[in-house]
Amino acid sequence: MGKSVLNILSSCKLFDGANENDIPKMLKCLGAAEKNYLKNQIIFNEGDKAGVFGVILSGNVQIVKDDYYGNRNILAVVEKGELFAEAYACAGVETLPVSVIAVSDCEILMISINKILTAEMPCKFHNIIMNNLLKIVSVKNILLNEKAEITSKRTTQDKLIAYLSAFAKKYGSNEFDIPLNRQQLADYLCVERSAMSAEIGKLKSAGKIECTKNHFKLLEN
Repeated sequence: MGKSVLNILSSCKLFDGANENDIPKMLKCLGAAEKNYLKNQIIFNEGDKAGVFGVILSGNVQIVKDDYYGNRNILAVVEKGELFAEAYACAGVETLPVSVIAVSDCEILMISINKILTAEMPCKFHNIIMNNLLKIVSVKNILLNEKAEITSKRTTQDKLIAYLSAFAKKYGSNEFDIPLNRQQLADYLCVERSAMSAEIGKLKSAGKIECTKNHFKLLEN
């Protein structure tokens, strides 16, 4: 395992409390496997078995949900060092209710939940992983509640302002990049792209924001 991968895993919350030298032993114990995916490739499809979750070593992915008519809702964007599908794996659901798609070329570390939950002789590594998984799933639940709060706003403009304000708070700056293009942002906010683009134009004309592609700056009124 390369030094760069170890550095990523050392900063991953799944391995909080573990020494960097112990991580290769932990991965062997967990039966973890590295896999590569190309941009736009489906990593998990809705309906796939839910017994495996991933840790992103490079690139980023989207968690999406398509309705009967093909309308897409982006539930989350997951980046390097973060986990995806762990909540479904831990919950023991038989099949995934969402899909996971590579936004860019990705390298993913796949881990079977059974290796964690059904170890015959749990070691200190399993205790670390179990405690960290509980924290990660809890934080993800909070983030989903935040998304629900954003998308529950009545108007497209209110949704935009709520989303951008959340990013400003996250980075502690009024200037930041978001991980979504225009269509992806519309899918995340559950609005029509044309209506959203019009509201972005209104916010720019009103002097409330400046933006170029996915770079935004919130301006004081």
